[in-house]
Amino acid sequence: MTDADAERASNEATDWLILLQEEPDDAELRRRFDEWLKARPENEPAWASTRRFSEMAALLPAAREAGAVAAPTRASAEVLAIEPRTARRRWAMPALALAAAACLALWAGPAMLLQLRADHFTGTAELRQVDLPDGSRVTLAPASAIAVAMADDQQARRVQLLSGEAFFQVRPDPTRPFRVTARDVEATVLGTRFDVRLGIDDVAVSVEEGVVAVATTGAPVESAAKLVAGQFVRITNDGLTARGSEPPELVAAWRQGQLYAQETRLGDAIDQLRRYFGGTIVLTDGGLAERRITGAYNLADPEDALRGMARVHGAKVRRVTPWLLVVSAS
Repeated sequence: MTDADAERASNEATDWLILLQEEPDDAELRRRFDEWLKARPENEPAWASTRRFSEMAALLPAAREAGAVAAPTRASAEVLAIEPRTARRRWAMPALALAAAACLALWAGPAMLLQLRADHFTGTAELRQVDLPDGSRVTLAPASAIAVAMADDQQARRVQLLSGEAFFQVRPDPTRPFRVTARDVEATVLGTRFDVRLGIDDVAVSVEEGVVAVATTGAPVESAAKLVAGQFVRITNDGLTARGSEPPELVAAWRQGQLYAQETRLGDAIDQLRRYFGGTIVLTDGGLAERRITGAYNLADPEDALRGMARVHGAKVRRVTPWLLVVSAS
């Protein structure tokens, strides 16, 4: 059995799951399904896997109550707005619909509070340019939000990254430093171009042009890491710091529709990819999340990018529905 055979069987199994959910009492449909199940050796295991992942999706709400599943990303909120592949299908899948509704409810409260705090924000797969009062410009990545404090009587220009990622093109002003905070990390510049990403476990700052000083909030000035073009730093929630370098032209490559990974944790890369996918991506294996990938991935096709990332380590991506992708080690 080839990979193409397995993928075809997986896609067909997903279609059968949907059809059988829509018409559970259709005897003719059941007969044709039984014929398909026996037609090729790969069909039966594909069906078993599809059923298993469908049942897992139905259990997501209970798992979330038990603290086993991380809070949904902003992309989860789009799950009920995805259009069907064909007009004749209603996607009447009660168990998965219940899971989606639960995810939406869990997301809605925090998201509304975030938007109340934010001056500018973006949705799934949306990029937005924001011109600030001082002449600086911010490009917001998808599912991102910032709050701006930039009154003329303030000694510093301040932007807080509340979620996601943003690229800053700062207008020089030697009398008023430009400061970006993300969680407890602060980047300070006078005039430069740099990117800040707020991850689940860390904050990353990358410099395209100029010099950026990065430190934890309240730390002595002399302890700040000085970054120049092509350098980056990642500071974890535990305070651990890792520095590195990359070509300056690859900084914030998401502006050109590319996700550039350089020895990046697969879990972190998938977390970034979630902002471009109008649904939910589930990674079932914690060990798989720790593996590293390097490469460039097309953000215009997040499912294909996800499959490319998984392929590096022999992992599998299952499309259970158009809005639910499951990544597993096998």
